Formats: sequence, structure tokens, C-alpha cells
Amino acid sequence: MYNQPCRKLTGLVGVSILQSLENAAQARLVSCNLVQQCRSSRSKWITFQHCNFLKRQYVTKTTRACQRAKPKQEALTAPLVERHQHLQDETVIRQVQQISEIDQHPSSVQSAKETPTQHTEGASSDEDPSTAQESQETRQWKEIKVVLGDLPGIYARLSKIRLTALVVMTASAGYAMAPVTFDPSCFLLASLGTGLASCAANSINQYFEVPFDSNMNRTKNRPLVRGQISPLHAVSFAAACAVPGITLLTLTVNPLTGALGALNLFLYTCCYTPLKRLTITNTWVGAVVGAIPPVMGWTAATGSLDVGALLLGGILYSWQFPHFNALSWNLREDYSRGGYRMMSVTHPALCRRVALRHSLALIGLSVLAPALDVTSWTFPLISLPINLYISYLGYSFYRDADRSSARKLFFCSLWHLPMLLLLMLTCKKHRVGKEDESVAHS
Repeated sequence: MYNQPCRKLTGLVGVSILQSLENAAQARLVSCNLVQQCRSSRSKWITFQHCNFLKRQYVTKTTRACQRAKPKQEALTAPLVERHQHLQDETVIRQVQQISEIDQHPSSVQSAKETPTQHTEGASSDEDPSTAQESQETRQWKEIKVVLGDLPGIYARLSKIRLTALVVMTASAGYAMAPVTFDPSCFLLASLGTGLASCAANSINQYFEVPFDSNMNRTKNRPLVRGQISPLHAVSFAAACAVPGITLLTLTVNPLTGALGALNLFLYTCCYTPLKRLTITNTWVGAVVGAIPPVMGWTAATGSLDVGALLLGGILYSWQFPHFNALSWNLREDYSRGGYRMMSVTHPALCRRVALRHSLALIGLSVLAPALDVTSWTFPLISLPINLYISYLGYSFYRDADRSSARKLFFCSLWHLPMLLLLMLTCKKHRVGKEDESVAHS
């Protein structure tokens, strides 16, 4: 009995709900249209900026008789004004006084400090152009005063006198080992010419390496680095040594010795010196340079290149590797600062291997001397202890790779070479000429 009324009631409720939903959708559509219209016509609205009459004004009393109204500054511009004022407060205008590069007298500096305003305006305009040019030349050129009493010491350091003495010693050993009659005058001329050529080579080497020597502790006190002499003076000294030295070897000894001296000078200055900053090959080139002086001594005595000369050159060539590699090992920091490409800096393992290899090579070269009929067979036996000792130190340097082993090997090389050459000289084999043989048989 209640089915029909219930159906009518549910139908009425559903219709009312549908109508309310439709009304809500229409209202939402109307509100969206209104918002869109408001956004599109927003530029036409009247804002606060159009109401100039609403600006606050304040009254400023200028005089007692009258008053006038003065508009207050806008709040939008106030931060800008304050920021500009803050920047002005932070800006500091400094007047820098121009200071010349040359040293001034203390009194003039003090007067300049007392009256700084005198130099702030028109300082550069009041100067005479000629005076400015003279001051610029004074800053660029500096006169070097040399005391005559200091020149011998300066020349000794410029020519590396200890290295030159070693070169002369090896050349003298080469002359003494030659199987000819000893001629004192020829010996002195050959030694003098070799020493002059070595002084010239060392001087030119220092001339080229001034910028790099100043970065190394070992070479920063050289004459050119300290400015004790001018570069022109150093080059003049080198020329004064090279020309007489090569001329002396060529004219008074023999042309072969003079050619070897010129070749050695060229190799040291034009090959070894620039290669030190390019490649580790410089060590082998420097070893060739050190091997030529005993050959020059041999050729000065005989006038020819023999196997004995090559043997002496080979001994000096091999000796230089344990000597120089041990020295450069403790100077790696210096060579690195100077920009030199040494084995101890770029190839430390190779540096130690090469030192050991050539230390052992000295034993083989000593055995080869009697085989080439340069010495007697006593020489390999009596030289074996010192050769074994330097080889042992070379092995210690190769194994430990520390400063102590390198220092021991270096100091051993200093006495090893003179001792080896002295033993070689005592075992020298004298050759008897045909005339002497005929005299002996008769």
C-alpha cells in the first residue's frame, strides 16, 4: 500500500537534486565569466595611484610670516635614496702618490710624507720631459762597479775553476799515457790550451743559464746571478779564453788537438747547455764532453787517434755517470726549480740503473786496457779493489735510493778517478821504436 507514495517521493527528491545541480553549474559558469571579465578590464580600474588627492602632506614652517605645504616624499623612492646615500658613504676616494722605482734619499721621502698635498695636483704636468726620460734611463740601466782586486775570484767562479782543474788533470793523464817521449813544453802548452778552452766553455754556460741559476740554491751565488760583472764582461772573458786557447792548441800543438778542443767547446755550449732543459739526453752528451780531454792529451803527444785514446775516453765516459748521477740525486729539488730535465728528476729509476751499469763497466774497461796493449796485466789486478768498491756503492745507491748512498757514491768518485789514472800510469806499457831496438841489439 506504500509503494506508490514512496515512488512519488523519490521522484520528487531526484528532480530537486538535479535542479540544484544545474543551478550550481550555472552559478559556477557565471562566476567564471565574471572573473574573466574582471581580469580583461583590470587595466581600466581606478587604483590608489590615481588618487593624488589622498597623498599625505605635511606642513613645513619656512618663516614666521608664512607657511607653505610641502608634499612628503614617496615611500617607493625612499629606499633608492637611502641606497644611493649608502653607496656614497662606502665610496672612498683615495689620492695615490706616484712613487718612482728608483731609490730616493730618506729626507726626500720624509718631506713627501709631511706635505702630501703638494704632489696630488699637477705632479706629472710640472715634470720636464727630459728629466722624465733621464729617470727612465736610470731605472733601466745600472752601472756595475768592479774592484780590480775581486776580479781573480770572480773569474775563478765564472770559469768553474775546480771543474777546469779536473779537465786539465784528465788531459794531462792522457798525455802521460801516450807511448812517446815526454816533452815538457808540449805538455804545458796542451794543458794551458785545454784549460783556457774549458774556462771559455764554463763562462758561456753561465751566461746562458743566468735566469735558471737564480732559482737554484747551488748556483744562486754565481757572479752573473749576483750582478758582480756584466754579461758583456763575461762574454768578453769567454772570448779572451777561447780564441787564445784554440789557437794555442792548433798552432803550437797540432791541428787535431785544436779541432777536438773546438768540438768540445761547441758540444758543451751549443748542445749540452740547451739540452739540459729539453731532454735527459743531455747527460750522455755531457759524458762525451767529459771524455774528450784525455783524448786531447793523447793526440797532443802522438798527433793521432789510437785505441789507447779511445780507451781513456771510454773510462772517463763511464766514470761520469756514477759521479754525476749521484750528485744530481741530492740536487733534485734544485734542478726541478731551475727547470732542468735530469734523470734524477724525471727518471729516478733509470738514474740509479745507469749509475750501477757504468760502475760495473769500469771493471771491464780496466781489463780491456792490457788486452789493447796499453797497460800491463798488473793494472786490472791492482785496480780491482777500487773498482769493486765503487761498484758496491753503485749497487747500494741502486738498492736504497736515498741521500746517504748517493753521497757516498759521489765522494767515492772524487778519489776513484785520480787513483785509477795513477794506477794506470804506473802500469803503462812503453813501446820501443825500431831505432831503439837497433841500438839495443848493437
